[in-house]
Amino acid sequence: MPYVNIKITREGASKEEKAALIAGVTELLQKVLNKNPATTIVVIDEVDTDNWGIGGEQVTERRKRGS
Repeated sequence: MPYVNIKITREGASKEEKAALIAGVTELLQKVLNKNPATTIVVIDEVDTDNWGIGGEQVTERRKRGS
């Protein structure tokens, strides 16, 4: 039973985009690893950019500077 956890920043990914991610990851696991789609779990966690850091700083601050 594959379990995939996708983490993205909370910036308005639509319901349709999330559904496409879930379907696409499930299909990829079926094609590449021959995993059963019925037992494949995909979870999407949305993280606020204040809680996501790159290079020692918040994504929120990096984006304010245009980095």
